[in-house]
Amino acid sequence: MSGPSTYVPKSAIGRWFESRLPVMGLMHSSFVSFPVPRNLNYMWTFGAILSFMLIAQIITGVVLAMHYIPSATEAFTSINDNIMRDVNYGWLIRYMHTNGASLFFLACYFHMLRGLYYGSYKAPRELLWIIGVVIYLLMVGTAFLGYVLPWGSMSFAGATVITSLVTAIPVVGVPIAHWLWGGFAIGGPTLTRFFSLHYLLPFVIAAMVGLHVWAVHVTGQNNPDGVEVQNAERDTVPFTPYATIKDLFAVAVWFILYAWLIFFIPNYLLDADNYNIANPLVTPAHVVPEWYLLPFYAILRAIPNKLMGVIALLASIVVLAFIPWLDRNPVKSAKYRPAYRLFFWVFVAICIGLGWIGSQEPNDTMSLVARILTAGYFGFFLVIMPVLSFTEKTKPVPVSIADAVLAKKPAAAA
Repeated sequence: MSGPSTYVPKSAIGRWFESRLPVMGLMHSSFVSFPVPRNLNYMWTFGAILSFMLIAQIITGVVLAMHYIPSATEAFTSINDNIMRDVNYGWLIRYMHTNGASLFFLACYFHMLRGLYYGSYKAPRELLWIIGVVIYLLMVGTAFLGYVLPWGSMSFAGATVITSLVTAIPVVGVPIAHWLWGGFAIGGPTLTRFFSLHYLLPFVIAAMVGLHVWAVHVTGQNNPDGVEVQNAERDTVPFTPYATIKDLFAVAVWFILYAWLIFFIPNYLLDADNYNIANPLVTPAHVVPEWYLLPFYAILRAIPNKLMGVIALLASIVVLAFIPWLDRNPVKSAKYRPAYRLFFWVFVAICIGLGWIGSQEPNDTMSLVARILTAGYFGFFLVIMPVLSFTEKTKPVPVSIADAVLAKKPAAAA
């Protein structure tokens, strides 16, 4: 943890301000002198990448909201004619926002998989992990709401399919659906509600990210070896410049990918059907969500019962919050857990397979494969993790972070 600030302003004005509102001291202790494990690799840069993408999404979203009209008769035109053609650099802002959502989720998945691989959900970081799961749930909700706003053919179909799932909930399902719709069917009031929530939720996400960072500074960061800090002088280095330089380099590389998507293939991740205005009488041949929600869509379609499908969909995300208690093995990092490492990569393959199944047209074969993969998805959390907690033979874990680092450099150790 960062501890009390040692920052002392050089100017008299700075000292006067700091004695009354120690903002600079907080920043210094959090992002300059904050001790981080000396063995962090580039998988720990995705926190900075996610912060960059969140800021980009909020800024571009606010600019788009200045010109967007949440009306069933004008929403499609306000985006495809007004923003894309009439607003100065409106096309750039729009493509930054749409492609930024995909990169935001891509970075988030890397961040989550890193946490699963290195055991970042284990004590004392259980609450840190749960806050991350809440952030992901908010991201999913925000992404779905934003997908509806262009009011294209796929937006309308997606909103119809997903919101109608709520009706499967006994007693309260239909009233909730009518509240979401603002009536008895998808229409203008639905668009107004979704726009309002889509504008609000990113700021809620930002607040939760603040809690997430706070929790990191209380418990300290995990590391590739999963060993807690024993001696601050030997095991840690200051956040600046050691971590910041690495973060800046990773963000720069990510920004190149971001720019490549925007300027060379801006529509690659967008659905062509969404360039047709929403029409209740015309449904796209194959309704699919954005790529980053396809695994959950496959789980939903794998269950023939509507209510059970909704429960499985929600459970597939909620189960992540219980991982700290499902995996009780005291060894954190998969580097020292050979059996867990094998099942982890099988789990990654299952997620990719579910994503592919979710993008395909449903048939009997696809449904059967989706059910097998769904069983594998839940089996990893509910069966594999608890069983390996007590049966897996792990490798010897280094006594300290310094020992793990110096073991790789015999000359330095000598």
